[in-house]
Amino acid sequence: MMSKKLISILITLVVIMTMVVSCAPKAATTPEAATGKLKVFGAFATPIEEPWDGAVHGALLKAQENGEIEYTFTENIGYAGDMERVLREACENEKPNIIVGDSYGNEEAARRVAKDYPEIAFVFGSGGGPVDPNFSVFDNWLQEPGYLAGMLAAGMSKSGIIGIVAAQPVPEVNRIVNAFQEGALEVNPAVKTKISYINSWFDPPAAKEAALAQLAQGADVLYAERFGVIDAAKEKGVWAIGMMVDQFELAPDIVLSSVAWDWYPTVEYLIKTVSAGAYTAQDLKDFSMFAKGGAYLAPYHDTESKIPASLKDLITAKETAIKNGEFRVNINDMAPVAIE
Repeated sequence: MMSKKLISILITLVVIMTMVVSCAPKAATTPEAATGKLKVFGAFATPIEEPWDGAVHGALLKAQENGEIEYTFTENIGYAGDMERVLREACENEKPNIIVGDSYGNEEAARRVAKDYPEIAFVFGSGGGPVDPNFSVFDNWLQEPGYLAGMLAAGMSKSGIIGIVAAQPVPEVNRIVNAFQEGALEVNPAVKTKISYINSWFDPPAAKEAALAQLAQGADVLYAERFGVIDAAKEKGVWAIGMMVDQFELAPDIVLSSVAWDWYPTVEYLIKTVSAGAYTAQDLKDFSMFAKGGAYLAPYHDTESKIPASLKDLITAKETAIKNGEFRVNINDMAPVAIE
């Protein structure tokens, strides 16, 4: 029989081992394979009417209509601290497999909540990087159709002056505006541009006012990087190029095309990886470019007959060269300088 001393030692060892195991770092929980239809929650800072959020929302609606996901959302959350509350309530009450949103202006809140719910795949528009195990990022990498749109604008301008109304000089806006200007210079090396920032992601009246000011300075084609610019173009009867989604319906007679974003390839990828338990935190930008079908120059629609065939051919050739890898659009995140 064991002595009382030996039994005491063994009991002590068991207690110590139990404490060591309980204090050891636990493996991080990660999104697991899902059975059945995925539940997706959308958290949007602006109204869905704003084209950036509208493009993401539209892709998720399409997936729901196709029977691929169950989708609910909250819009117009703003930037006053409500994003964290909305996200936490969704995590606790709806228990989605995926949460999608725009974290610009709500970056810290989105990342803080994601850290507390590692079993949920967080997929947020962001200028920052992904974080293991569950926070992926994306953005509208639209410099390729932006370049083509610049070619179109320069080719359709009679004054040689193009107006550009944008949100604010941040990388995700800068690279598109810079590409637009480079495309315009290819068609007309003497082109001039006017650039205005409304310092907001969604302020249609301010965008319209800025556009009208540019028209008063001689611009005769407007690039509507922000919602509201097309209203000014329609009022004054000048050409406009839309942004984020195909905006020809806003003014069929004057919208030449749009720098368009298709977020559905991203949705398809997320459905596939989350369903299989293969989701990992990553930068999803490739799914928002030409190569994977996430970006395109929208059709000319009702204005096609007004565009010279030679200009259309030039744009088509450049688009083909980009898609074939023969021409690479420069990605320049620096604040654009107007061409004078």
